Amino acid sequence: MLIVAGVIQLDPSKRAQLEAAFDRVRQATLTEPGCLEYQAYLDRQEPGTVFLFERWDSEAALEAHFRTAHMAEFTAVMASVGVKGTHIMKYEVGNESRLM
Repeated sequence: MLIVAGVIQLDPSKRAQLEAAFDRVRQATLTEPGCLEYQAYLDRQEPGTVFLFERWDSEAALEAHFRTAHMAEFTAVMASVGVKGTHIMKYEVGNESRLM
């Protein structure tokens, strides 16, 4: 399993535009084979900060995701919302267990 997690910093005045684009890409992405979870969380204190969290069952599924039309559309929106920086990491998970 893979986990993708990170932070996007953007122009706070463009946050609603990014939210709408994420809602569209999320709806399509959740139907993709291998997508286990796909979320964005908006920082409640810093309107220019968005946290990402994704779970994928394989590298092949994640790679296929990057080739979809809806991801290309989302990438175009990202370029238009004043992204100031990103820090997005991919983690390979060998084991998982319930914490609570």
